[in-house]
Amino acid sequence: MQPTPGISPLFEAMNALGILGIMLPLVVLYALSCIRILAEYERGVVFRLGRVLAKPKGPGLVIVFWPIDRMVRISLRTIVADVPSQDVITHDNVSMKVNAVVYFRVIDPMRAVLEVENFMYATIEVSQTTLRSILGQAELDDLLAERERINRRLQEVIDQQTDPWGVKVSLVEIKHVDLPEEMKRAMAQQAESERERRAKVIHAEGESQAAGKLREAAETIEGHPMAMQMRFLQTLADVGTANNTTIVLPIPMELAATFLSHGHGNARERT
Repeated sequence: MQPTPGISPLFEAMNALGILGIMLPLVVLYALSCIRILAEYERGVVFRLGRVLAKPKGPGLVIVFWPIDRMVRISLRTIVADVPSQDVITHDNVSMKVNAVVYFRVIDPMRAVLEVENFMYATIEVSQTTLRSILGQAELDDLLAERERINRRLQEVIDQQTDPWGVKVSLVEIKHVDLPEEMKRAMAQQAESERERRAKVIHAEGESQAAGKLREAAETIEGHPMAMQMRFLQTLADVGTANNTTIVLPIPMELAATFLSHGHGNARERT
């Protein structure tokens, strides 16, 4: 039986439309799967057949031709990492536990991906070892009194070690210093003794100043005998303000001699 003329081209056209209908959704799905959107604080390091491209991608819309391309997202925001407590022995042989916090961020995404396997884990590990090393060179009094200087030293050393990875350490802060109970009691006794010493010194300085003022007052009164008498009378007036107080007070001969001398002088004037 001979095929009907004109039917074979129709079948071929229908087959072509069917294949196109299958391929077109696949192409659209593949194109959509190649689209990546990077935020303003993100960059993408793209590897094409294992070789890294010239510069990072982003932010915005990025085309990644899967499976020949692979992209690694890197955040440029500051990362806050907690350094676990470390057993530290200071330069003066005091054992303690110290923890810290590290603030760092990626400034070069290419080096952060190519130079180290996991830059975050590596930075935290470097922070731990540097914390033990720097605090082991300091004494306990320096650690408690000069913490800002030690923090700056930690930041400089850690930043120097992470610089080849494209990581910038902006700040390192010691959070907590856990001292043994025996050391806490010894420091409390030392502080109490220091406060007692200051109190005694202040009391001695006050006594010295008071003695100096009394000496100046005595020198002033020595040249003016009436000043002593006026002071004596003023003291009697101050003591006599209380109604229920009886005071027995001897009168100095100098005071009596003064009144007697004034009395004799008046008598001579009347005669």
